[in-house]
Amino acid sequence: MRVFVTGATGFIGSAVVQELISAGHQVTGLARTDAKAQALSAAGASVHRGSLEDPASLRAGAAAADGVIHLAFIHTFPGFLGAPAKDERAINAMGAALEGSGKPLVVAAGVLGLKPGQLLNENDIPDYKKVPRKSEEAARAWAARGVRGIAVRLSPTVHGEGDKGFLKMFVDIARKKKASWYVGDGSARWPAVHRLDAARLFRLALEKGTAGAIYHSVADEGVPFMEIAAVLGRKLGVPLVSRSKGLGAVMAMGFLGFLAGMDSPVSSRLTQEQLGWKPEHTSLLDDLEAGHYFTGH
Repeated sequence: MRVFVTGATGFIGSAVVQELISAGHQVTGLARTDAKAQALSAAGASVHRGSLEDPASLRAGAAAADGVIHLAFIHTFPGFLGAPAKDERAINAMGAALEGSGKPLVVAAGVLGLKPGQLLNENDIPDYKKVPRKSEEAARAWAARGVRGIAVRLSPTVHGEGDKGFLKMFVDIARKKKASWYVGDGSARWPAVHRLDAARLFRLALEKGTAGAIYHSVADEGVPFMEIAAVLGRKLGVPLVSRSKGLGAVMAMGFLGFLAGMDSPVSSRLTQEQLGWKPEHTSLLDDLEAGHYFTGH
């Protein structure tokens, strides 16, 4: 299959590219810069120049492919505030190129906060008006227009060597502030998945997923945040400190203080049954114990 991948040089995307190539697919990655184009070529993928903010380049990339995996997202501030709308426009541009073809359009979505305090499963559909990120809603809407629109909900922690996401941010804050913080009693649960397991799930969703489906990229259903903070404190030699939910946590950790207090357990049972996916790689806590999150600054 000829697969167009956005975000193909990112932490998850680069693993998806290798997973696809290893399975015999031909991969074309979206590249905004020369450096990203060189990285894609080195990985064995073809290069399509363009960006998330260039709908014409996205339409062209999707039109030339047998399927699309959309992983790109604007994570930087201040652009982050407008990122959901730009993401929705990007998905719609690619969806329009695939309309009526039955080809897969697999997009990354999230799980955090969709069903606070309760176990989220793949059949749980939130009120999309209250969900900031629009990728899941957009992809599933294309399923009614002859596109195999699929959403893969990612854990907030997709971990592994080279991770620069939320987990690494918590490590950096604990190192800088000389304290490993948690919220309240630390019982808020975070789901997690290893990067390589996530990559395999995207491939399986592309190959076998059904139109309108939601799949969960979750290995650890919910790790109590206190356990994460405890490893950080021990590895960095700093004390564990609780902060009250709300302003206290945000003052200590910035916007991460809000996230750290979100209790969001998630099941991937249906995903595993429907796609034959089984997480095989290191768990979150074991990955933290391995030490690579604490080397370098």
